[in-house]
Amino acid sequence: METQLNAGGNVGAEASLEMQHAAHLKSLINHHYMVECYKPDGSLRWREEFDNLVVTEGRNKYLDATLKTGLTTPAWYVGLKGAGALAAGDTMASHAGWSEVTPYSNANRPAFTPGTIASGSVDNSASKAVYNINATSTVVGAFMSSDNTKGGTTGTLLGGGDFANSRSVYSGDTLNVTVTASLTSS
Repeated sequence: METQLNAGGNVGAEASLEMQHAAHLKSLINHHYMVECYKPDGSLRWREEFDNLVVTEGRNKYLDATLKTGLTTPAWYVGLKGAGALAAGDTMASHAGWSEVTPYSNANRPAFTPGTIASGSVDNSASKAVYNINATSTVVGAFMSSDNTKGGTTGTLLGGGDFANSRSVYSGDTLNVTVTASLTSS
């Protein structure tokens, strides 16, 4: 603010006020996974929860579906991840840092069947991705792909992530995977 006074017989005042205010809102796409492993007798063996990395290819698909093509019937599938780090540039065709593990009898990757979208979030809690484990193996995380082919390398990789620690599964176990997709602003 600036003020000016004249000392003569006249008094004058001048004032100016300049304000700058900018609001920056950011959106965040997040997928939260909860993986539960049940023993053959139905008791809980272990539970892991983690947030994932939505890779560049996945972010592009969100933009395409929302702002360009509309994708009236998108289909997504949940896969199990082995050791190795996911990178932002990974695709289903090229993800040298990690591999899919398939110690289950399901013919294909289980579908992600979303429920009602509300408050910027949707999940598959009413229809979890279920794996019928038929071999001893180590599972390190999970991912989402547009291709249901077990062990397949086509389609779009939406994203994925890792447990805090690798986990063992045994023949007869059942894995239930719940994925919650959220879009928030800050």
